[in-house]
Amino acid sequence: MTEGAGSTVSPERCYEAASMYYVQGETMDVIARHLGVSRSTVSRLLTRARADGIVRITLTAPGGAGTLEAALRETFNVSARIVPVREGTTEIHRLEQVAAVAAEELVALAPENGVMGAAWGTTMSEVSAALPRRRVPGLTVVQLNGATAPEGDGPNVGEVLADFSERLGARTVAFPVPAFFDHAATREAMWSERSVRRVLALADRASLAVFGVGSLDPNAALPSQVYSGGHLSEQDRALLLRDGVVGDVCTVMLRQDGTWRDVALNVRATGPTPAQLSRIPRRLCVVAGVGKTRALLAALRARVATDLVVDDATARAVLALAARKEKREHGPHAQYAQHRQR
Repeated sequence: MTEGAGSTVSPERCYEAASMYYVQGETMDVIARHLGVSRSTVSRLLTRARADGIVRITLTAPGGAGTLEAALRETFNVSARIVPVREGTTEIHRLEQVAAVAAEELVALAPENGVMGAAWGTTMSEVSAALPRRRVPGLTVVQLNGATAPEGDGPNVGEVLADFSERLGARTVAFPVPAFFDHAATREAMWSERSVRRVLALADRASLAVFGVGSLDPNAALPSQVYSGGHLSEQDRALLLRDGVVGDVCTVMLRQDGTWRDVALNVRATGPTPAQLSRIPRRLCVVAGVGKTRALLAALRARVATDLVVDDATARAVLALAARKEKREHGPHAQYAQHRQR
């Protein structure tokens, strides 16, 4: 039997191949003979079945005592999905692996007939590109923080929103303001505009938020777009270092201890603060790469996330850093210092 160019990739053929492979446990050779196609065509049918949502693969991590998931839950009260990534891989590959898992998690959490808030940046660009084509009825996606930059190439927030529209069938709402205003007074004035208030009001209705974590670490293999895309001046960077900032969530700057309220630059930022984010019931944070360890610790201490998708190396690094910090704060030397202060 010859392979018909049109018939071999029909949804019916995809379903039949997927059923035989995943449910009946047949080999690809057996399926190829049954369908009268080549083994490579069976592979394409299975790939298409996954992409179109005919097949939805769910993995349940053990999550018991002694696992990274359990340690993160106990330490930070966050539900974590750990993505195992082989040692020695590139940081781009690490990000792609984490983004693929995060995309599936996002679709599972996306509210039908509801609102989801989405940030922008390198991580979110990878997550949106990895989204399966799986329509979520009545979903509206609203941009959480401004993005327009004076210079530099990088992730395009328009492409991120377009991916949500194309792959999930979502209505998308942009937030056409800069990542940071030059003056706090300008931000205050813009926040009184009806067009801006409409976007902010829509974001307030979100039941799910999804975002990455930006790292100020200059040694990070994949620099965060907030710091590499021309959004900040040299004076801004000096202020961040003075304030002890290690990273950001939705362009709101955080110190490693999770504090943010008195960071000078935050009065000019356009994203939701940790306090505002906390009003959203589910908050999915996506992080890849040990270069973001300090920034992730800050985000977790600020309680911005209810759910976390992170690679295994970064999960171990943030737990180790948190343990060292805890030891310094509560060890005998700290107790002696507190006694001297009294």
